[in-house]
Amino acid sequence: MVLRIFGISFAVTVVSLVVAFLYGGPQALFLAAILGVLEVSLSFDNAVINATVLQRMSEFWQKIFLTIGILIAVFGMRLIFPLLIVWIASGLGPVEALDLALNPPPNDAAYFPDGSPSYETIITDAHPQIAGFGGMFLLMLFLNFVFEEREIKWLAWLERPLARAGKLDQLEVVVASVLLVLTATILAPEDKVSTVMIAGVLGMITYIAVNGLGEMFHIPEEGEEETTGGPSQLAKATGKAGFFLFLYLEVLDASFSFDGVIGAFAITSDPIIIALGLGFIGAMFVRSITVFLVRKGTLSEYRYLEHGAHWAIGALAFILLYSIGHHVNEIITGLVGVALIGAAFASSIRRNRQETKAPVAA
Repeated sequence: MVLRIFGISFAVTVVSLVVAFLYGGPQALFLAAILGVLEVSLSFDNAVINATVLQRMSEFWQKIFLTIGILIAVFGMRLIFPLLIVWIASGLGPVEALDLALNPPPNDAAYFPDGSPSYETIITDAHPQIAGFGGMFLLMLFLNFVFEEREIKWLAWLERPLARAGKLDQLEVVVASVLLVLTATILAPEDKVSTVMIAGVLGMITYIAVNGLGEMFHIPEEGEEETTGGPSQLAKATGKAGFFLFLYLEVLDASFSFDGVIGAFAITSDPIIIALGLGFIGAMFVRSITVFLVRKGTLSEYRYLEHGAHWAIGALAFILLYSIGHHVNEIITGLVGVALIGAAFASSIRRNRQETKAPVAA
């Protein structure tokens, strides 16, 4: 099963590395490989959250997410999205934006000799509003999870009081709004305060709208209980319910991609190498990990894994918001998520062993 699930990802990786070598030689091959590793390390928590939603979808919508969804992830977020930012920010047309990306200024300068900004500079300057949108979307997802009462608790000493506080209606919106105002007024550059506020509000609205649509078409099976944040649990969602879960997953994937896309420019500003490394290699492996978690039933076997992923999302949301005013090394971002998920995984194994030994002790 492992070979069947990861086989395509390995094949795509080999082809991508060959293309990178033909495109830019050994250096391009090395950079594409590094970006692929970066994407997987940053997005493991994304794969866990994707799996929690994907397992509620019908086989048809699972296939849509794993086919059309991967095209959106590879070409939409890793190639077109940066070009779109340059297009909007610079006023250039799509062709001119691509030409700007493929022809950087000499000596890796931030500006061309005529004083016009480089592709990388434009993307970097747009980071505050990108982080504002993605950070608030992920923060809403995290808060919605921790403020909801659930039977299974991982960090009970913390999750229990948070769940009690969550009985206050719309508390997640209040907390997120306060944090957005503090972020915009304290961390954002003076000329970016309003753009960060607008981007953050749009991130909140996007989450509320997509999550609300998921709840609108929620048709639970008999005996089904609500146990997770994000969109309502949908019993093998089909039709409109499946579509809105698919839409939710794409927005979620985009929010997770922001830090990886921005972080990639610390390694290279070449859009082709970024698309090969982050998209074809990284995004494909994230999809394969998602499928593996669903097929193996890992989330039900390791009960705290979903909790760890949501706490990793919360950490990523705060890191994105903090990065509006201060640079955060991408390695730190990746390690925080891996550490939280690893701790949840270890707690799940320990709990399973305790339950296995309990009948014997009795």
